[in-house]
Amino acid sequence: MQTKGALLHKPGEDWTVEPIEVGDPVAGEVQLRLAASGLCHSDEHFRGGANLAASYPLLGGHEGAGVVTKVGAGVSGVEVGDHAVLGFIPACGVCRPCSQGLQNLCDQGANLLTGQSIADNTFRTRTAGGDPVTPMCLLGTFAPYVTVSQSSVIKIEKDVPLEAAALLGCGVSTGWGSAVSIGNTRPGDTVVIVGVGGVGINAVQGAAAAGARFVIAVDPVEFKRDKAREFGATHTFASMEEAAGPVAELTWGAQAHTVILTVGELQGDQLAPALAMTAKGGQVIVTAIADMTQIDAKVGLFDLALMQKRIQGAIFGGISPRTQIPRLLEQYRTGQLKLDELTTRTYRLEEINQGYQDMRDGKNLRGVVRYTEADY
Repeated sequence: MQTKGALLHKPGEDWTVEPIEVGDPVAGEVQLRLAASGLCHSDEHFRGGANLAASYPLLGGHEGAGVVTKVGAGVSGVEVGDHAVLGFIPACGVCRPCSQGLQNLCDQGANLLTGQSIADNTFRTRTAGGDPVTPMCLLGTFAPYVTVSQSSVIKIEKDVPLEAAALLGCGVSTGWGSAVSIGNTRPGDTVVIVGVGGVGINAVQGAAAAGARFVIAVDPVEFKRDKAREFGATHTFASMEEAAGPVAELTWGAQAHTVILTVGELQGDQLAPALAMTAKGGQVIVTAIADMTQIDAKVGLFDLALMQKRIQGAIFGGISPRTQIPRLLEQYRTGQLKLDELTTRTYRLEEINQGYQDMRDGKNLRGVVRYTEADY
């Protein structure tokens, strides 16, 4: 079918909205009409050239929710008319990581930046001229219609607004899980979140919901610090250097149980000050994405060993999309999770460059592309 999508033809350029062709689902695939897509910083990495694995043109977007319009042969669990969230990590359920309960590390994730569908290793999305297109995370939610593997589709109940549910596909689940799941925040803990964007703000509300005594948000943007307090932060600071003294004072020198790095792009020299704020036996959760070529990091090795601290990587908050998304929807229903309040501004697809400029300017917690009948 012909639709439209926001494409990136090479790093450094703006997104261009142009006609694309989206193929019908083959066996094991699902087509959806999307209601909304989040504007996540991860797509901005491709524009800036920090991630080099994808081929171009790239169809951006990996946070989306919508209604199932077609299903391929052999699809189970969803049917036409169902509502669903797209998880940016596929979960096949049968590979070694999935069978060990690590569905966020599913082996099918190896295909995510190739552009080739999981089902048959061909391109499901093409330009109007027939050239292959790489959909971000094999989703490409910067288009009103997508054809994706059933491994990426999580059915949800129809009472949840799709625009809010779209954010569960990445930012909310990743941030909340970084504090609650892999971060294992306990009542009375001190948690420091460094970077309060679309992921970090959810680490803030996750830590608060888990009962942390002190939830300390660090971000240079005043707007984001103010928002962090609305989502549960007890203290805010503009930098780790500014936060270091107060963290020690608040904890009587014990420091933070967990420091979570959710900055826009991780730099190697950010690990050392994060570890310095970490308590004995505590952990630094590395959720932020770095340039794929970045291999240098500054770490206090003496402190790391003798204080038994840990540096822990995290993807999708360290938990399966099929576990996390339904669980968070229950939190939303009971009022413990704020979803609607996360969206600072909505945009038409044609306004996507303005949306990302607003993100770069620190004006949004999360910008969202909202699709209307005019887009279908």
